[in-house]
Amino acid sequence: MKKLMILGGSRYALPVIKAAKQLGIYTITADYLPDNIAHKFSDEYINVSIIDKEKTLEAAKEHNIDGIMSFACDPGVVTAAYVAEQMGLPNVGPYESVCILQNKGKFREFLTKNGFTVPTAKGYKNVDDALKDVAIFHWPVIVKPTDSAGSKGVTRVDDPKDLKKSIQYALSYSHSDEFIIEDFITQHGYSSDTDSFSIDGELKFVSFDCQRFDREAKNPYTPAAYSWPSSMTAEHQEELKNEIQRLLKLLKMRTAVYNIETREGTDGKAYIMELSPRGGGNRLSECLRYATGVDMITNMVKYSVGLPVDEIKQKPYDGCWAEIILHSDKPGVFKELWISDEIAVNVVERDLWIEEGTPVGGFEAANEAIGTLVLKFESQERIEEVLGNQSKYVKVKLA
Repeated sequence: MKKLMILGGSRYALPVIKAAKQLGIYTITADYLPDNIAHKFSDEYINVSIIDKEKTLEAAKEHNIDGIMSFACDPGVVTAAYVAEQMGLPNVGPYESVCILQNKGKFREFLTKNGFTVPTAKGYKNVDDALKDVAIFHWPVIVKPTDSAGSKGVTRVDDPKDLKKSIQYALSYSHSDEFIIEDFITQHGYSSDTDSFSIDGELKFVSFDCQRFDREAKNPYTPAAYSWPSSMTAEHQEELKNEIQRLLKLLKMRTAVYNIETREGTDGKAYIMELSPRGGGNRLSECLRYATGVDMITNMVKYSVGLPVDEIKQKPYDGCWAEIILHSDKPGVFKELWISDEIAVNVVERDLWIEEGTPVGGFEAANEAIGTLVLKFESQERIEEVLGNQSKYVKVKLA
């Protein structure tokens, strides 16, 4: 029986465990939080810090694994690539390339060096160095940790006098004590944050969506809903698809699922904002499986343990799809989830993760989500109506 090590124990690992079990693969989940939900469903749990590459490698060797994945778990992506490379296991790409993709500063540098369209951006380790550089940016700017995901530690800064406070906030979420400052790209329409797939470095399936935010949430940069298809122009989608393919070739990437953030700017340019060789959080690959029938999760599991991958090809969306990330705009105690009868027929899947009486946060980051709704609509207009007036159709009620 083949053994797959899965880094991270959040609920986003559950579809990976399910796919592996259906293939008869033994699953080993690993992180330093024994109470995480995925450990209840895997065959075995290892208590190890997944940002400690050497300790994770040691555990992988002890368990004689056949493959390793860090699916929707950003902190484990570099470690998974390191372990795979050290043990000669199937890998998403060269370890050095994964390190570039997983560090926002190195990634921006790589894009700039290779002629991609990029905002002015620079990575720092020192607050004072950053404060001396305020004149090089086109304000407003966005400040982020270089190695964090789920919108943790991200703020927009409109005035240089507020920069230091935002840097300190970003550093509080950085494992490596690094941060990046970049021009804030004012988007035209919606930005896109969704999953794509390559086989042997060839981009076989690419998707774009409408990523939506809740302006009332504690962090207005935490994604609150998604919809497919995208509002992006066909020309920009084609340009981005070609640029993503060029990037994968330059980095010598192999077979992988990617979470890719892109956007159209009001300057008329299309930007690759982030590209990470992992599935996105918020169940994006699962939503795309509903919408297109393309199963990136099962194929990633197969590839990771050396099984032949199914043919993957571009497929159209079967209708108009949306995902709502259930959350509370303010901290409190959860009472109930209310869904309007008007959209009951559109709900394909309702996945609520908490019970009445559970304390909830104010959605400062993606880890404060309390569930998801997957919906199918007959038109883009209907999606805009429902997602544009979400509180009219879906409410998280507090006690």
